[in-house]
Amino acid sequence: MAVRDLRTLFSSNDRSISADEAFTNRQAQWQAVTAGLTEHIRHVTRADFDVEDLEAPRRNVLVFHGVGGIGKSMLSRKIEASLARGEHRPAQWESPSHREEQTLPVRIDLARAAGVDFERVILTIRLAVTALGRPMPAFDLALRRYWEHNHPGEPIEDYLRRGGLLSRSSAAAALPQQMQSALSDVAQALLLPGTVGSALGHGAGALIKALRERRQSVRALAGCSRLADLLEAEPDLEALSFYPHLLSWDLAQLPADKSALPVILLDTFEDTGDRTHRDLERLLQRIVWLMPNAFFVVTGRNRLQWAETSLAGQLDWTGPNAWPSLVPDTAHARSGVSGRQILIGDFSPEDCDDYLARRLSRDGQPLIAEPVRRIITERSHGLPLFLDLSVMRYLELRRGGRQPQVTDFDHDFPALIARTLSDLTAEERHVLRSVSLLSAFSVPLASQVAGMDHDAPALRLTERPFIRDSPSGVWPFHVHDLIRAAIRNAEDGADDRWSEQDWQRAAQRAFRALESQWRQDQRRDRTVLVGCLQQGLFLARDFHLDLGWLADAAFQYAGDSIWEPLALPAADDTSSSALQTAADALVETLSAIARRQHEHRERTANRLSAVLASELLPDGLVELATYYLAKAQRDLGLTDDSRRSMQRVVSTGGRLASAALRGLAHLSRLSGDFPAAVEAAGRLGWEGRHHRVLGDVWWVQGDTERATAAYLAARSEAEEHGVVGETAMVQAHLAFAVSFADPLRADDELDLADRLLSHLSLRSSEMTARIATLVRDAGFAGDVPDRAAVLLAEISGSGISYAAAKLQLALCFHHAVLDAQDDLTTAIARLRELTQSGDYAYYVEIAYYLADLPLPEDTARARWIDGEQRTRERWRDIVMTRRDHLSTAR
Repeated sequence: MAVRDLRTLFSSNDRSISADEAFTNRQAQWQAVTAGLTEHIRHVTRADFDVEDLEAPRRNVLVFHGVGGIGKSMLSRKIEASLARGEHRPAQWESPSHREEQTLPVRIDLARAAGVDFERVILTIRLAVTALGRPMPAFDLALRRYWEHNHPGEPIEDYLRRGGLLSRSSAAAALPQQMQSALSDVAQALLLPGTVGSALGHGAGALIKALRERRQSVRALAGCSRLADLLEAEPDLEALSFYPHLLSWDLAQLPADKSALPVILLDTFEDTGDRTHRDLERLLQRIVWLMPNAFFVVTGRNRLQWAETSLAGQLDWTGPNAWPSLVPDTAHARSGVSGRQILIGDFSPEDCDDYLARRLSRDGQPLIAEPVRRIITERSHGLPLFLDLSVMRYLELRRGGRQPQVTDFDHDFPALIARTLSDLTAEERHVLRSVSLLSAFSVPLASQVAGMDHDAPALRLTERPFIRDSPSGVWPFHVHDLIRAAIRNAEDGADDRWSEQDWQRAAQRAFRALESQWRQDQRRDRTVLVGCLQQGLFLARDFHLDLGWLADAAFQYAGDSIWEPLALPAADDTSSSALQTAADALVETLSAIARRQHEHRERTANRLSAVLASELLPDGLVELATYYLAKAQRDLGLTDDSRRSMQRVVSTGGRLASAALRGLAHLSRLSGDFPAAVEAAGRLGWEGRHHRVLGDVWWVQGDTERATAAYLAARSEAEEHGVVGETAMVQAHLAFAVSFADPLRADDELDLADRLLSHLSLRSSEMTARIATLVRDAGFAGDVPDRAAVLLAEISGSGISYAAAKLQLALCFHHAVLDAQDDLTTAIARLRELTQSGDYAYYVEIAYYLADLPLPEDTARARWIDGEQRTRERWRDIVMTRRDHLSTAR
């Protein structure tokens, strides 16, 4: 049965709108309830279960916790209704294994607005038990004594009626009669004169004495070993909090066919008080402990901390031995489940759409159009409160006389902030606002960003449900995305709201804290670098900070040659896509450098050219953009432009001067001036990757032995310096060189290259390794041309011109080995087309050498290290050796 949403109903004059209180999914939570109930019923019906055992661990509580507005109260109400009447159970929820009459559900809203005190909690539970139609003599005696002492002259039925409790159920009116029945029985058994009340007035002593002496007249109550002590105690609130033990004992005395398991749902548990003052929480915990034959379902914003030994003294029963099912379980941490403490997750996109479609309808059709539902779903991050606020905004816009559009819901709600901050301390609110500047944080980082010299507020904050775990990241915590966006962007109406200057100071603290995290990382952990760099770039961009340490971090990022993508969200100010600050320029530079592994090199060159044209980069970072522009230009075959860019970097004498000298050496090599390349390599050193430059020269000479030695030396240097990107890159080149001369060894080298490249983003090196597999298989595999065609299509999309030429050379080698003259002639012609600019033209010479063919007169001549004839002989020897391998294999 659909429940009318009155708040929504009274927000519009349009009576054709159906406003239903939508409930979506939550099947996993219902399954947890039914599983917990099944296990608990099995436990309490065992022959050895003792309701008076006050030392046994308690497993009779299930906790659902989550951020404000996630739907906890709706879940609590739906669980109560589903346990009470099967027809109220959502269709997608399975039937529980127990019979409906086996449970007695009662829900208690502990919200401050509900005005519930501990007396009302006790009375509400007792009222629910009246449905069993039996007096609860032990409990009722104690309760009557308490009532007459604390509410003299006020009949309990008047109190119940005035408080609205009698209307909770049709059986509730029977409570006064059941209590009077218990008193009458005691008075008659003890032969006490006067009114029934005298049994607990002047006659209380007689009853207590009879209980202690275990007289036959009160044998029905004498089995309750602690009743006399509770009747003898001062009947105050403290004593009242122990009376649930009596109710639990009374329930245990009922025949099995007359009994039922109380399922007590305590909702809005966070309103029982803050985590410093736990007076009401202590009283409620007593109910749970003293009623082991009842099952409790707690819903609130925070998990219960009862299993923590640190709370000893604040609560009566604490620690993992007392509450084993409430102990945080690291095995379940990633799933949001901690024993029987379950974090209620956000709605899936499908659930969000279903909620919005059913919340408002007309003639059975969703009132909110699908495009609007989609944008609300995207912005909600699955938070039901956001969906609810968006529905109210939708109706508000309709009242203004127009149909709401998609653009109307690019909106942040201040109510999200109010709901989030409502039960936080002032220090916790300060930390929360501070860490909302970060995409992830740790406790020490949070304290630094908040400018605090103690961690307690940050530690408390991490226990809140809107703080999520990020076990795979550098820092373990992050704020729920929607909450973070609201705190950063929505109008904050709190009394302690921050000014623009407060946000600016916090951003500067965060920026300095990230610098400290990065510089103090002795291991030079790549994930720490990228994490600090990303968050630092956000702060510098959004708060217009000087780049400072980001320049050093950017050079380290580039120097490692790994190129994992930097996930940079859009700026807060999206009014213009043009670069506006130095941080914008650096973000674009690093993004272009990283994305060049996945984009056409022309796109990379255009992006970096735009950055340099903006003149926003500080002088120390201009060379970074210029150097990688030069590399993109070289890959595109723009040799002259690349040479000019490399020379500009060399002239600055900056951090990339050695790398630019290597770039000039490469340009000499691709033009065929090998002696100049070797001479340049002698001046490069490690920073200029001198061994790799030499390896690149020697393999084209056909001298695979010297090339292999140079690459091995380059790999050793890269490993010594811990530069994993360079190590993988060199290994790909090594595998390529080895593949010509030794196909068997090439298997091992290619396997190592694949493993080194698998976790990186080095597209050109990946292509080199894949071309190497074709070289290794040349002559052996008939599908080499087909595989080459597939790879060529990928190369064409990358804009890496030299890779296409290198691939075509591999095909020439394959045809030369097979002595397929027609195919070789076609392959050489294609190779001429690819190198007509003059770059890598020596590949054409090598192709002729492979087949031992004379060079045509119009063929450009390279400056070979050992001369043309010796180079020809080496390449021809490689072909003949491969043919020998083929004949042996056959």
